[in-house]
Amino acid sequence: MLLVRRVRPLPSLRLHLTLSDGTEVERDLSKLIRGGVFEPIRRSVRLFRRVRGYGGTLAWPGNVALCPDVVIWGGAPPDDPAARPPAFLKIDPWWRSPDWGRAVPRRTTARRKARAK
Repeated sequence: MLLVRRVRPLPSLRLHLTLSDGTEVERDLSKLIRGGVFEPIRRSVRLFRRVRGYGGTLAWPGNVALCPDVVIWGGAPPDDPAARPPAFLKIDPWWRSPDWGRAVPRRTTARRKARAK
């Protein structure tokens, strides 16, 4: 299992990561850190730059962290232990992907309409 060893913030919500096997990769987190606890990090360059590699994952002040698999692979790691992560990856969370994006708003809208009646 690959973990994050070192983190270096880059402009535009991107990070340069050194992984536990020595691989260096760059990740664009612009679509991943949105809403909730991530909104202050997204809005403040100063806070975004305070990211640290802690326990193999990414962590910010305030106990905000990201799963290393999501950051490294863009989702679950592959079954092949010899697989290497891509050098650059713009992460598009599964809930924002074309396959899932339509189902979530419909369910949410249907629930709101049911509660309003």
